[in-house]
Amino acid sequence: MENDDYFEDEEFSPMKSILGLLTFSTILPINVFTSIEYMTKLTWIWPLLHLFVGILAAICGYVSMEFLHLNSFFTATIVYGFLMLITGYNHLDGVMDMADGVMVHGEPEKKIMVMKDSSVGAGAMATLFIVASITVAGIYNILDYHFILGIIICEMASKTSLLTTALLSKPLTPGIGSYFINETNPANYFASTFIVAVIAYLLGGYVGICGVVGAMVSGIIIAIIAKRNFVLANGDVLGMSNEVGRLLSLLFMAIALFFF
Repeated sequence: MENDDYFEDEEFSPMKSILGLLTFSTILPINVFTSIEYMTKLTWIWPLLHLFVGILAAICGYVSMEFLHLNSFFTATIVYGFLMLITGYNHLDGVMDMADGVMVHGEPEKKIMVMKDSSVGAGAMATLFIVASITVAGIYNILDYHFILGIIICEMASKTSLLTTALLSKPLTPGIGSYFINETNPANYFASTFIVAVIAYLLGGYVGICGVVGAMVSGIIIAIIAKRNFVLANGDVLGMSNEVGRLLSLLFMAIALFFF
């Protein structure tokens, strides 16, 4: 996208960039495109865009439980499937690629080469299964507490996890991930996270705040793992952070629901 001559004389448009970011991260029929440089300038707003995605997923869960009368587990699998579908399975390859890179022995250069390789190893498949199954279990758990709004929070917070990793990482260039990492700085990160925390509190009180904290912890953990294994981070690392961020957000909320 960044090399397309079509965008050479384009002027920055916040609205076009927001819609471009939503086009990039979902399969919604928006079809608004802009250069990768302009789109990523508003990376900090990504969690707020996925607030909308989370609302759609929560509606899906509500319909499944209240109108189709499906149990919590069946609803959880449908909600997770819906989230994967509407986001175009965007980050699942990141989960698998980073897992393969971490599992292989050797220097960072070798690990990066494996992470970029298109082949899929046992570590990739196992990690994807673990992340997906625990995420479904997490949705199931919060639905058992009748906290359907937690679906909105965890989807929004998954992008907070991604931004946390981006903030704490140095980019591997070239690559699309490097643009997101370069555009994430302390000022826009903390502004984004503060807004996400306020929304999460309005939706779920202290439980919602715990969901955001869980996502931030996820982002820190993934950034540390990436630094130790690859030194630098790319789009695969950010994808892993997104998926693990949703998982840890659900885990933290599930624990908080028991105590609060």
